Amino acid sequence: MMIKALEKIQMTIGAIFLVIFFAAIMVQIVTRHLGISVIWTEEVANYSFIWSVFMGASVMVSKREHFSFDFLIGKLEGKSKVSLMIVIDAVILLFSFALFYYGIEAVQNFWNYNWTSIPDLKMGYVWISIPIMGATMMIYSGSQLINNIKALKGKGAQA
Repeated sequence: MMIKALEKIQMTIGAIFLVIFFAAIMVQIVTRHLGISVIWTEEVANYSFIWSVFMGASVMVSKREHFSFDFLIGKLEGKSKVSLMIVIDAVILLFSFALFYYGIEAVQNFWNYNWTSIPDLKMGYVWISIPIMGATMMIYSGSQLINNIKALKGKGAQA
């Protein structure tokens, strides 16, 4: 239940940033045709797109639409299939931990850098999307790993 709520929050955040991205691009197109220079639109579009993609990528891990060996999974059954899923979940969990850990370092290193076009905004607000993505991916892959271990032990969970 918590996983579904977290997915919904991330999808909502991703959708909001996608709307901001689209609006910034539209403002950029209209102002260029009117001959007006609006310099902030490019940065807002870039950074909102980053947030949108990172939130969506994390949810894709939860839905198992991100990384797998489809051909191999389709050929395997039973414990072999569950064992492969455990390996996949463990790899994603390790990768997610690295994203989280190094994302925190990046946020600490670049927090006080300013945006070029909007100097009042800090780059940390952009960089913080990386450890958030890593943390939520750890939650999703950890949950899947636990379910698959239960399935391997025959406790009724499905792979």
